[in-house]
Amino acid sequence: MHLDVLDLRQFYYRTRLGRAAQKAVRDRLTALWPEAKGQTVAGFGFAVPLLRPYLADARRVIGLMPAPQGVMHWPAGMKNVSVLVEETLWPIETGAVDKLVLLHGLDTSENPTALLDECARVLGPGGRAVFIVPNRSGLWARRDRTPFGFGRPYSLGQLEAQVKRAGLVPERHAAALFAPPSASNFWLRAGGVVERMGQRLSRSGGGGVIFLEVSKQVPARPRPGLAERVRRPLRVLEGVPEPTAAGRTG
Repeated sequence: MHLDVLDLRQFYYRTRLGRAAQKAVRDRLTALWPEAKGQTVAGFGFAVPLLRPYLADARRVIGLMPAPQGVMHWPAGMKNVSVLVEETLWPIETGAVDKLVLLHGLDTSENPTALLDECARVLGPGGRAVFIVPNRSGLWARRDRTPFGFGRPYSLGQLEAQVKRAGLVPERHAAALFAPPSASNFWLRAGGVVERMGQRLSRSGGGGVIFLEVSKQVPARPRPGLAERVRRPLRVLEGVPEPTAAGRTG
């Protein structure tokens, strides 16, 4: 079940814990994708807090917000790029997206299989997507005081298996939110240090969220005439003269 957009906005923009979580997750994403110059970047769910670094150089940025969640104007003070969409029917041409981010999208979806099919549809050949989901063994999935405590948590293996069924190819994985989901001054001050230590020690095991980067691969077209050659395979001795009676001895 999708969370309400007002609750998500309240957490990420108006609480200290939410702003710290936004920074940790966004920093990890930009480490995977430093730039998107001239590309089309889309985010589904409540991914807009992560898309701001791409506004300046991307050809186009789109914030897709599912109808059960609701929509808000984003970015603040600028021309709106967010749109309300049906969860599995996006107003985007097939193959038009170069980079796609899902945050509070896959784990809260009531139809994840159809959602993944829609992700695969909008990605262009060689396009990349990053799925950000709660880590089922992490602390953030166990506390409902943050948005990561709702929806469906995943292990890395579960997430990889699900995206493969949609025809997407897992490429890299990472993690973020190594500090506990606490609003105490101590953990908020120490959050940056804990995050850096966690990134060095573990890519997925100890973080509160898992990142899985996938690609859309398109099979290469067969070479002209290949099918005909396959139908008429070359025999091992083809072209070698058959022996004649005159050539036999004994």
